[in-house]
Amino acid sequence: MKGPRSQPVLVSGSEHPSPEPRTPSPAHRSWRAVGLLLVGLVLPAHLASAKIAVFVDGRILKVEDAYLDEDRIVLRMVDGGTMVVPAVRIDRVVADEIASASEPLPSIDCPPGWSNEPLPKWVPFRGSIENAAKTADLHPWLLAALVQAESAFDPNAVSRAGAKGLTQLMPSAAADHRVRDVFDPTENLRGGASHLRLMLDRFDSLALALAAYNAGAAAVERYDGIPPYRETQDYVKRILRRFCPVDG
Repeated sequence: MKGPRSQPVLVSGSEHPSPEPRTPSPAHRSWRAVGLLLVGLVLPAHLASAKIAVFVDGRILKVEDAYLDEDRIVLRMVDGGTMVVPAVRIDRVVADEIASASEPLPSIDCPPGWSNEPLPKWVPFRGSIENAAKTADLHPWLLAALVQAESAFDPNAVSRAGAKGLTQLMPSAAADHRVRDVFDPTENLRGGASHLRLMLDRFDSLALALAAYNAGAAAVERYDGIPPYRETQDYVKRILRRFCPVDG
């Protein structure tokens, strides 16, 4: 029988989040609200970097920029052309920046399934996070860590490419999970939790499921593992270190 796992750690304040030391017991858990969006930042067009658009049908396209225009996503091609597609055809959009070196992931010894381990009372949307996690058979601390990384608990967060709400649902995922109002915290959390559960069932790996949530399932399948995109690798590490922190 395994011993007690390290306790989840989230960070807060207006500074950029960074991992904190592992805490020894539930009484010493440290959660702080984050003031910056860590994933899905809304950037002015002139600051947007090259991107990878991952289609729901498995295609992966390198583009200069991608942005939401009503119910469509406009893809500006590297050669200067433009492609306009229905928003529901795009799974995810991720920054096209390859990590210079792939650092090892933190050890994962934290079951992602449901655990009756309540969140601190002051965590935003605590009840809705716990309910959505239980319905999707996810650990509430895992879902809370994902929400922090995706939107910093901002239910009105919108990315340039159209990811919206607490779990930054793309239009395709919102449609798949029948989320009618992505800005409704309860609906958004249900959709995000269901989507993460779908990725967990598909890849049978927490790290790969998180990578697919960030970069799209097709990207994970294409690379037969976590894609080399810096954004995705940092995203996976950030959530694992908060949900399942390790020494070192």
